[in-house]
Amino acid sequence: MLEALGLRKSFGALEVTRDVSLALPAGGRHAVVGPNGSGKTTLFNLLTGEIGADAGVIRLAGRDLTGLPPDARARAGLTRSFQRNNLFPDLTVRENLGLAVAIGKRWGGVFWRPFNGMPGLGDRIEELAQNIHVADSLDRTVRTLPYGTQRQLEIGLALAVAPKVLLLDEPTAGMSAEETRAMTALISLLPREISLLIIEHDMGVVFEIAERITVLDYGSILIEGTPAEVRSSELVRRRYLGESVP
Repeated sequence: MLEALGLRKSFGALEVTRDVSLALPAGGRHAVVGPNGSGKTTLFNLLTGEIGADAGVIRLAGRDLTGLPPDARARAGLTRSFQRNNLFPDLTVRENLGLAVAIGKRWGGVFWRPFNGMPGLGDRIEELAQNIHVADSLDRTVRTLPYGTQRQLEIGLALAVAPKVLLLDEPTAGMSAEETRAMTALISLLPREISLLIIEHDMGVVFEIAERITVLDYGSILIEGTPAEVRSSELVRRRYLGESVP
């Protein structure tokens, strides 16, 4: 569903992505891990078009996205959440979800159409709110929500455009243990029609969700394999997980 071949990116003399390739099958759950500065977020930015690759190819369901801008990649079915929330804090949850749905359906350019009169909008908002467990907060202003609920809402905005592939950048960052459990459960229940690529620092979350793991180190792939293969790798134990990991 998503394929990256030989991605490279440098900022001046600093090479931050070194010949990175990965393949995400339809319905797959794939995690990208590594220490700070290993190039994880840069990889996401390359995949989504936030920055351009110096070399390499990116394909979504066989379509070459390499030269397309972020909005075109999103319309093609590749969406993401960010490490820091990108929400409309002074609008309600309902309004945030409604705007995302309208943009996904390209209703935003029809400036004379009443927002509340868009066909099916209310039903779609309700469906998304149920899926991300915020149905009881639809009319609350976003800035009044707990942090964990705001993170859930950001996933809802990404889901609103019906993606083929969803990239989640540190979905549990800054969360309490209880919020992390809730977010892990939410991600685990996402439909298999959506393929997931996840950056995550919490290895407990990674081992619970991912079917395949890529470990980055200084912009290169250190190892890729199943959770069991990564957990048992002596190289990963020394360079990332630590010798104390069983």
